[in-house]
Formats: sequence, structure tokens, C-alpha cells
Amino acid sequence: MKVLVTGATGFIGRKVVDRLQEAGFDVRVASRRPERLSAADDAFLLPGVDAPDETFLALMRDVTHVVHCAALNNDRGASEADCQAINATLTGRLAQAAATSISGRFVYLSSIRAVAGPRFSGTIDEATPPAPQCAYGRSKREGEIRMLEAFRLAGRAGATALRLPPAYGEGMKGNLRGLMRLAATTFPLPTAAFTAVRSLISHDAVAGAVVHLLTRPMPPRPTYVLGDASPVAIFEIISAFRRGFGIPSRFLALPARPFRLVATLLGRQASYEASVATQICDPSLLISEGWIPETDTLGRLEELARKKAAQAR
Repeated sequence: MKVLVTGATGFIGRKVVDRLQEAGFDVRVASRRPERLSAADDAFLLPGVDAPDETFLALMRDVTHVVHCAALNNDRGASEADCQAINATLTGRLAQAAATSISGRFVYLSSIRAVAGPRFSGTIDEATPPAPQCAYGRSKREGEIRMLEAFRLAGRAGATALRLPPAYGEGMKGNLRGLMRLAATTFPLPTAAFTAVRSLISHDAVAGAVVHLLTRPMPPRPTYVLGDASPVAIFEIISAFRRGFGIPSRFLALPARPFRLVATLLGRQASYEASVATQICDPSLLISEGWIPETDTLGRLEELARKKAAQAR
């Protein structure tokens, strides 16, 4: 069986391709960045949102499943229109072509931002009412809607969205890369500023979930929330990175109130509330269907920092 993987040259897409090939699938890759594609691969340039229908249908030729990883991420300052074009319109067009062409499944890598903004505190699962708060989140939610609608109109099952928390692994970006850079310094840090608890997910675990859903006999549910087995506090993330770098944790026991006051005086109250929000993703549904999550989040983060330090020598 052949699987089309879009965004196959990206952070998670590369790992998905590797795991699919290890599982015995043939893989067709598609990317919006042609310079990253190898001429030796079964490779396509990912069509633009205004491309003819025939271009999207050509991607699906001889394909059984589609894994849609390509996205415009929220760490690039993209406009609402750009996010909607890539994350919603393009997703809908791919899903329409797949719904009428493939016999298998369409797996869309979405985000918890399709459900909740960064200031939300609580547990997120499949029953959490979607309330996206940013351009990225709104576009990912719209992508979910368009994908499921395309398969519904075609009278098909098999489409599913995986809502991901921040993902880590070699080549990670965003806030986790920022925390790794902070951990690499020798600055003492106040524990009270980093007590928020968050769910993370390894890119290996995401790839494992994709393979699981493509090989499981039963059709997938419309949405799944993913996450490692246990959430971790931000100060634990920094401490794990520092252990990998061979640096003492250097956390100071200071109260949180001064940081809140400073943030308010500087007009940064929303950013402060986001930094202290606890967001826990409950992956129980997919676990109940046989998926195995990562259980050693802090150990994996420590190993990432250890590899980073070794590469810098």
C-alpha cells in the first residue's frame, strides 16, 4: 500500500515517513518546498490552493492513505488569510480529492490550538468544545471541518484529525526550542515563573499514532487528542534540558506575585496568564484503542539536550 505524506520534509513529516517505511508502506512525499525533495523519491510539489482539481487528483494516483502534515505554523507571524489558505483551504481540497480517490484513511495533523487558546487552563480531550483564540487555531479548526465535510459528502468514513500539543524531537521549533536555549544559559531562574504544567508529545509518538491508525482494522474516530503519558511542569522541562547540557538546575524559590505585578505594569498580563496556564491533554481514547504513548518525557528531553551539546563540541 502507498501512503501520501504531505509536509514530508518538515519536523514531524520526516519522522512519519521513516516510521511508515519501517512498517512496510510505500511512501509518496509532497512538500511546498521543492528544494527539499529528492529526485530519487516518489515526490511531488504540493499544489497551491488555486491549482486545478486534476493536480490534486494526480497526487492520489495509486495511493491508499493520506497523512496531511503540511501546515503554516503559528511561530511564523502568519496572517489570518495565509493561515486560512494553507491550513483550511488546502486541507479541504486535498480531502475532497482523497475522498473520491483513495480507499483508505485521511489523517490530518491538527493542534490543540483548534480547541483552546494559550490562556486556557484545564484538561483537553475529544469532548472539549472547540474555542480557538488565534489565527492559527481558527485555521486548524476550519481544516478539520472541511476535511470531515469532504468525506461526509462523499459518503465515506476514515477521516480523522489528531490534535497535538507542542511536539519535541530533533529539529523542534517554537516554545520548546526557546526553553532549550534558556536552559543552555547559566542564569538562575525563579521556580514560581515556571510552575505551569503542560502536555507534550514526542514526534516519534505522533508517527507511531499515524501508523497505528493506518493499520488498525476499525475505522478511526473523527478526532483524537494526543499527548505523552504524563504532563510535566515547565521548570521540569528546563531542568531536564539542563541535565542534558551538564548544567545545574539553578532554580530559586521566589513567590509568583512580583512577576504578575511586573507583567501587569508592562501591559503583558495576557502573556503572563498564558505562561502560567496549565494545559493537560488526555489521550485516553487513542490509548484505549491500542496506541502506546511516550512514558519518559523528561528522559527524552534530557537526551535531546545531550545530543545538542555533543554536536556543539
